[in-house]
Amino acid sequence: MNIKYFWTCDFATNTGEGNLAHLYLSKIKDKKKVFLVKTFLKNSSIKKFFDLKYISPLFGILICWYYFFKKKEITYVNYLPLWNFFIFLLLPPSTKIGPITGGASFPKNSQYLIRKFIFPIFYKISEKIINFRYKKILFSTSLLKKYLSAKTIRRSKFNFVLNYIKIKKTKKKNIDFLIYYRNHKNKADLFNYSFLEKISRKKLKIYIIGDKLNMQNLKNLGYISNKKLIRLLERSKYTLSSNENILSLFNIECINNNVKIFAEKKNIPREKNLRKKFISLS
Repeated sequence: MNIKYFWTCDFATNTGEGNLAHLYLSKIKDKKKVFLVKTFLKNSSIKKFFDLKYISPLFGILICWYYFFKKKEITYVNYLPLWNFFIFLLLPPSTKIGPITGGASFPKNSQYLIRKFIFPIFYKISEKIINFRYKKILFSTSLLKKYLSAKTIRRSKFNFVLNYIKIKKTKKKNIDFLIYYRNHKNKADLFNYSFLEKISRKKLKIYIIGDKLNMQNLKNLGYISNKKLIRLLERSKYTLSSNENILSLFNIECINNNVKIFAEKKNIPREKNLRKKFISLS
């Protein structure tokens, strides 16, 4: 039996990369011939080391070479940011790749110049490697389209995350806002704190998941399982999107559960079926 092997850097159900891997694997036709290789090691200290997003890919590349020499079919599923051209360069010749990720918005912090001027150079290096090594190219969103050549765009498929959209029937909603918050130096300027402060002064039921946000009249729930997230979204009316990725898997889960998304007008998708799910902040 010709078994297919898949490497994942993250296979959690409460992270964007993890859920992207689950979505990608759900599209595999012959699931009986799939063997998943992932970083969930028994030793907790080793696990923490290999789960680091900059270390785990390197370990994954070695795993891919191991199966390459065993003449097995293997796919490197995630973590695949377009800026990391080393991954595309060092993977074995026959390795398939999952959806390529990356954002086009970034805050003006200490890394602004790197992301503004250096990352586009890395994107071009990765693009040349990818075009040379792969016939089919898959992107999780269309955020990176503006950095790509017309040739690459013609050979690529974008917005893979839209496969995640499965809108459910609306249930009774008694939570005003459910908001995903990341306290990350590269995301801080992409989050609309002023809007949140404004609604926090109203008599609303506002829940925060993810990192703790110190603001009055908010209830912090921390990091929760995907099942609990879905139950909360079913009861939620609205959310607030950061400017980083308008089609994040969290936002798509909101769409699936009929949660209206407040977002900056410039970031709202142009597609009619998606646009009606958003409320413009400007």
